[in-house]
Amino acid sequence: MAELADVRFLTVAEVADLMRVSKMTVYRLIHSGELPAVRFGRSYRVPESAVTAALQRPAADVG
Repeated sequence: MAELADVRFLTVAEVADLMRVSKMTVYRLIHSGELPAVRFGRSYRVPESAVTAALQRPAADVG
């Protein structure tokens, strides 16, 4: 398992830009459990590896 220090976290806005969707879509993916995220205070951070994995899935599986 990767060390926590080796994990790069992205903001919801960064994830939305990478996935070319709205921030609301990213929040929906997080709340539905399709995109893992960690909550820091009032904001969410998504592991970059989870975004990469989601982008490699067929579009029908994403949401």
